[in-house]
Amino acid sequence: MKKYLLASVAALGIVAAGAASAADLPSRKGPVVAPVYVPVFTWTGFYVGVNAGYAWGNVNAGTFGTTRTVNIGDLDGFVGGGQIGYNYQMGQFVLGVEADIQGADLNTGSNSFGDRVRTDYFGTVRARVGLAFDRFLPYVTGGWAYGNVKTTIGPAGAFAGGSTDKSHTGGYAVGAGLEYAFTNNWTAKVEYLYVDLGEKNVFDSGVKVGTDFSVVRAGLNYKF
Repeated sequence: MKKYLLASVAALGIVAAGAASAADLPSRKGPVVAPVYVPVFTWTGFYVGVNAGYAWGNVNAGTFGTTRTVNIGDLDGFVGGGQIGYNYQMGQFVLGVEADIQGADLNTGSNSFGDRVRTDYFGTVRARVGLAFDRFLPYVTGGWAYGNVKTTIGPAGAFAGGSTDKSHTGGYAVGAGLEYAFTNNWTAKVEYLYVDLGEKNVFDSGVKVGTDFSVVRAGLNYKF
């Protein structure tokens, strides 16, 4: 019995020594992986883009000569162009400025007298104020507008008629839109603008002609 007790004590000692040695060995577990943090999206930054859409509106014209009032009707057509801008985000609020220039095919067609009004281009420089919901950005916008108005008038009384192309630089634009960032760099938007190019004297006749129109367009921006 004494031999068995001595053998059991010796065996326990060997097991304890082995366990202690194993505890001193390096762990086979791999290194702790650092957590990956996804960066929060921000609207801050410069961007450039393109857009296209449709516009429709009115022509404002007076009386030429003493025989008739010019009644040209409404104008409409397609528009397309590009924009550049900058946004700065503070919390949920996004403040920005945007400039765009549009090629346009806005015209009234000709009436029975040969009268016609056409706008081939226009542009705006506007402030934007938005409220960000992560990657969604509803906004309002407003600022300065410019463009050209080509006027063709047939003979009227003492007025021989003719054509003139005036640059209008005293207009304004207001509107609203919704922009969505579908990646960290690419955004898409839909936008409505009301543009008034103002009126200008044509043919030195004392008659003023101007246009105002609505624009609905979609755009694509690349944010740096």
